[in-house]
Amino acid sequence: RWFVLSNGLLSYYRSKAEMRHTCRGTINLATANITVEDSCNFIISNGGAQTYHLKASSEVERQRWVTALELAKAKAVKMLAESDDSGDEESVSQTDKTELQSTLRTLSSKVEDLSTCNDLIAKHGTALQRSLSELESLKLPAESNEKIKQVNERATLFRITSNAMINACRDFLMLAQTHSKKWQKSLQYERDQRIRLEETLEQLAKQHNHLERAFRGATVLPANPPGSAGSGKDQCCSGKGDMSDEDDENEFFDAPEIITMPENLGHKRTGSNISGASSDVSLDEQYKHQLEETKKEKRTRIPYKPNYSLNLWSIMKNCIGKELSKIPMPVNFNEPLSMLQRLTEDLEYHELLDRAAKCENSLEQLCYVAAFTVSSYSTTVFRTSKPFNPLLGETFELDRLEENGYRSICEQVSHHPPAAAHHAESKNGWTLRQEIKITSKFRGKYLSIMPLGTIHCIFHSTGHHYTWKKVTTTVHNIIVGKLWIDQSGEIDIVNHKTGDKCNLKFVPYSYFSRDVARKVTGEVTDPSGKVHFALLGTWDEKMDCFKVQAASGENGGDARQRGHEAEDSRVMLWKRNPLPKNAENMYYFSELALTLNAWEGGTAPTDSRLRPDQRLMENGRWDEANAEKQRLEEKQRLSRKKREAEAAKATEDGTPHDPYKALWFERKKDPVTRELTHIYSGEYWECKEKQDWGSCPDIF
Repeated sequence: RWFVLSNGLLSYYRSKAEMRHTCRGTINLATANITVEDSCNFIISNGGAQTYHLKASSEVERQRWVTALELAKAKAVKMLAESDDSGDEESVSQTDKTELQSTLRTLSSKVEDLSTCNDLIAKHGTALQRSLSELESLKLPAESNEKIKQVNERATLFRITSNAMINACRDFLMLAQTHSKKWQKSLQYERDQRIRLEETLEQLAKQHNHLERAFRGATVLPANPPGSAGSGKDQCCSGKGDMSDEDDENEFFDAPEIITMPENLGHKRTGSNISGASSDVSLDEQYKHQLEETKKEKRTRIPYKPNYSLNLWSIMKNCIGKELSKIPMPVNFNEPLSMLQRLTEDLEYHELLDRAAKCENSLEQLCYVAAFTVSSYSTTVFRTSKPFNPLLGETFELDRLEENGYRSICEQVSHHPPAAAHHAESKNGWTLRQEIKITSKFRGKYLSIMPLGTIHCIFHSTGHHYTWKKVTTTVHNIIVGKLWIDQSGEIDIVNHKTGDKCNLKFVPYSYFSRDVARKVTGEVTDPSGKVHFALLGTWDEKMDCFKVQAASGENGGDARQRGHEAEDSRVMLWKRNPLPKNAENMYYFSELALTLNAWEGGTAPTDSRLRPDQRLMENGRWDEANAEKQRLEEKQRLSRKKREAEAAKATEDGTPHDPYKALWFERKKDPVTRELTHIYSGEYWECKEKQDWGSCPDIF
């Protein structure tokens, strides 16, 4: 193969000659990982999507390539960071305009040079022809006259050709100038259209916001005075603000400007079980108080969510078509949990895996694994707030070994793209592990969230190893209207030991469909493709299982239909637990979610529970949380730049440099899927027992 490294891209072809017409593949080094296997072999991987296994002719040649690739990667990452921090569209368009004018000036000067050359050619050509004519008039042998005549004809042809070339160049310049004006007009028209669209949507968002406040003012009872006594609910709700006394025109802020909340809204925390202290109490004291509470029992409530009015359009108008993980957002869009804690919520219905571990029949076991897969989406139905993006190296542990028989550890192993590794093991006979990369795109009316990565579930007694991937989550009505969430796509769950499969279909919601909303259907098949069980339910409520019985003399399709109709074969695999009381005031958290951010002693210093901006937000101190969030993100940015500088220096010096490595997970090739993934190294709980956290980075 012929490889070409250019502008941070590594492309390959079958041969050098093929470069002109066919590229076989390209990998972007900015997001790639380069690992050396042995003296001649090395691997380039782009997050599991592309992986190149390469072998050089010698160790020296391999080192030359690896050095060049590392240097190119460092430059590409630097360029990517600079492009993320680049100016607004107006400066970009001005730069484009300047470059275009400069190009046209260069073209024009080149054509002038060609024109000068043409004049010289014409002058010398005329002189040459005059000289040849004079030669013809001389008395020379007939053969010489013939030769002179041929040279004269060629000189004439040469002059005609040069004139034609100059005319073609002039035509090209004229076309370039004409079309550049058309392109500029078209571009300006598109920009004007976009500005008009933004203004229209902004006006709609303002009107919607005004109507919402007017409705609240007409229907909500006045809140109790700050000093008045009342029930726990009233006290928790006293932090709610009525923004109806604002002007009709909201002030819109850009994303980097942190919204400062009026002091008169009063971030009340009295009545909550977390802290009754005043706002000047240190976080450490609050944590100690929380620790005392959690030692007694698991908490069942958190401070109620303050009702701050914020217009989404002020921030979201700059996000269309962009990767949201790179855009600074105030905590107003968040819920007081990190993505690592949301990932741990997959274990809410862990008893389904406990039941599956006891199944002797692999097909029945697959039904429970499928129900567990669906159950992980039940917590999302009302959860329209986004979790905090974890910092690189952030962890979250959940030790429920005594109560529920399992314990879980998560770690943020990559920042761009965001990726988290998760490992959970149960003494009831199963292990669950996954590495999930979250990609998201804002499309104007809705937000698409695409989790990439494979989930593994292994049962210890039988060795059955199941894998599956997650479906796409869509958040609708981002700008105007009530936010709502839908799940859509298909999941294939495969038992790699037996070959059994389950195909689950998440039916996207349609206003015109008569079907039940949030519907999920599925079939469990053996290796031959024969259907044994049919699954039916919704991802927010329950899943049922029907045994498909083969009927003699009938085809499989009829038999399957009869199985659906046979109510006596129906088994309810899973049903969603009811939400806690007043969940609508607590971000619609489930019972498990309410406990996840409760303070616990002995955890790693990188644990999400210790993240200060998240804790401040949970306690209702959103203005302080926004300032703290900015501080943490800037600290992480400086750490990243330091690592990049060290990598670039090591590459230039030719010294070995280890890229960032996760602390509790090791990046290796998965033996089942053959993907490069992070697998738990098995040291976290031992370090916790010894309270040996010396290797943990300082991220907070």
